[in-house]
Amino acid sequence: MRRLPLFGQMGKMTWRMLASVLGSQALVILLGALLARGTAIAQGDDNSGTLLWAGCALAVLAFVAAGLLRGPLGLPLGWLVQLLTWLSAFLVPAMIGVGLIFTGLWVLCLIKGREVDAMMAARARDAETAR
Repeated sequence: MRRLPLFGQMGKMTWRMLASVLGSQALVILLGALLARGTAIAQGDDNSGTLLWAGCALAVLAFVAAGLLRGPLGLPLGWLVQLLTWLSAFLVPAMIGVGLIFTGLWVLCLIKGREVDAMMAARARDAETAR
């Protein structure tokens, strides 16, 4: 297996798959932010608003990263979203499950998306030589 890319521009299918992962992850992160706020309020903590805004900022970062995946900045931002999702588990332990699922999907889409892009490029070359 080749190493996973941390930066650079992805093929069309790869960035589409990764964008769908980040978009879905952003929605789940928003729900996690609401959970963090509700838990903080129930425990009488004063930082409930801060937790909500931090979660919303992470969700917005995920949406922005999904939009930027066509260019070279999207992939590093996507990895940053994965890292910050794992770090948010210190505040909301349920985010461990979110991190497991979405980081797994992220890696799977990176691997399979690159394979599909390579197959599509080979198919296009074959069609070009058949003319």
